[in-house]
Amino acid sequence: MGYGITSTNTIDRNIVKRREIVLKAIFYTVAIFLTLLSLYPFLMMLWESFKYSYIDGESPLGKIIAKPSKTFAKNLQRFWSSYKYLAIGLGNSLLIAGLSTILNLYVSALTAYSLTAYEWKLRTFFNGFIMVAMMLPTTIGNMGILLNIYRFGLTNKLFIFILPAMATPLTVFFMRMYLQSSFSKEMVQSARIDGAGEFRIFNQIILPLMKPALATQAIFAFAASWTDSEIPSLTIAQMEKKTIPMMFNPIYYLDVNDFLVVLALALPPIILYAFLSKFIVEGIALGGLKE
Repeated sequence: MGYGITSTNTIDRNIVKRREIVLKAIFYTVAIFLTLLSLYPFLMMLWESFKYSYIDGESPLGKIIAKPSKTFAKNLQRFWSSYKYLAIGLGNSLLIAGLSTILNLYVSALTAYSLTAYEWKLRTFFNGFIMVAMMLPTTIGNMGILLNIYRFGLTNKLFIFILPAMATPLTVFFMRMYLQSSFSKEMVQSARIDGAGEFRIFNQIILPLMKPALATQAIFAFAASWTDSEIPSLTIAQMEKKTIPMMFNPIYYLDVNDFLVVLALALPPIILYAFLSKFIVEGIALGGLKE
């Protein structure tokens, strides 16, 4: 009898282990496939950097050169010949993306805090307004921005790409959802009793509390600003004011097929993500909770 029970338990354990192995194999297969699918554009960009350039008059279906080092050396030479324009584009993009991200995070966090911590008459209306603004297509907002830029003669001005970032309904909504799951009125009241002012409470208590949400939104806000070229292409004509996404055109002395140039566009968001990625899961999980 005892042997039968032991044998049955052993069979059951073997079945469970086999199922676990099958599930792990399926999981890793799907994960590897999705990873390769995500890396495919980047790998194709690397592959193209070792081909002949269209500018040199070669076939677009070009053959892979017998000595890739020569093609890479040619691309490297072209890269250094256009380093001035690349440096200008990188500087402008870093200025716009950096300042717009900082303003976006601070103003959105401050707005979310006011909607969560204070009781005021128009709070319900303002919450509804944010929800409606989230539903509006981005094109509508861009049209309004363009009309005002041309109306007030603000073309070739970099600050016009920074200021609109302060009003981002989606970021405010996310910050508010996060605060609703982590905000403590008792903590704020204790700080007020100790004599802390409202801005001191926000800067020294609330902002550190919102670090996961801030890090999560920083990645999204920076990436959106860094890759934006729609409005700048329509309002910037001076070469020294162009951003790096606008320069992927032979007219602007940069070749879209150069691996090093494309890498210059891809690296900053990747570096930012590497530093802040540990907060993404926590920030998204807590931001989707309500009390």
